[in-house]
Amino acid sequence: MQDFRVTLVQGATRWHDPAANRAYYGGLVAPLQGHTDLVLLPETFTSGFSNEAIHDAETMDGPTVAWLREQARRLDAAVCGSVQLREGEGPLQGRVYNRLLFATPDGALRHYDKRHLFRYAKEHERYAGGRERLVVEWRGWRICPLVCYDLRFPVFSRNRFDVERPGALDYDLLLYVANWPSARAYAWKTLLRARAIENLCFVAGLNRVGTDGNGLHYSGDSAVLDFLGHPLTECSDEEVVVTTTLPAAELQAHRARFPAMLDADAFAMTDGTLAGTVPTG
Repeated sequence: MQDFRVTLVQGATRWHDPAANRAYYGGLVAPLQGHTDLVLLPETFTSGFSNEAIHDAETMDGPTVAWLREQARRLDAAVCGSVQLREGEGPLQGRVYNRLLFATPDGALRHYDKRHLFRYAKEHERYAGGRERLVVEWRGWRICPLVCYDLRFPVFSRNRFDVERPGALDYDLLLYVANWPSARAYAWKTLLRARAIENLCFVAGLNRVGTDGNGLHYSGDSAVLDFLGHPLTECSDEEVVVTTTLPAAELQAHRARFPAMLDADAFAMTDGTLAGTVPTG
């Protein structure tokens, strides 16, 4: 396990304009070629967070998936962000997901469908919710990518010990891509720290900036945090692209020195949820 470079692309997403957003974010990431391992784009980076964008949802054969794959190939890095995607067969045909895509330079593409839909904005009335958590292995790191509102639900993101890989935790890096309004910025910053501390992992949270078509302001506040909740990188309210190196040896040393995972409740994934029991040993 070597040190790992993660890049936050904190941009001002254009409202309901996928082509313009692909051009905009493509320009922001262009200088990163060969200089990072993972590039994070915001939640719904082709449209902004909008229930009405459902009408223009693409498919997995559409231009944004192709664009994301090309960016990963050109940058020689994984590229990750969420978009509205339509798919399904039979009774599920035509369902639209807030789908996080994780593309790698070899052309591989993994995805995670946002599980916790934002009821406050009626997202649950328009979009279909996902069920399965995703953990991706990339360049020696285990990575769990999630989307925005998922941040408020720690059980689903629980980093379990000795379950997915013997004698180790499920993942090393927890990701959140978001459109998190500035009115709730304190919760965003607080919960990112909590997720890092409780899961003994690095956390990267990527939010957007600017004001969207609904008049909501976003203050960015993107950050990369270590396993103690200490910031390695913190962004203010501006467009910025910043790369942070995560020290693998420090993570491994912390887990050896402070093995809280050995005292954690035992959880198992059942039908997309985590069911837990308290160890009796």
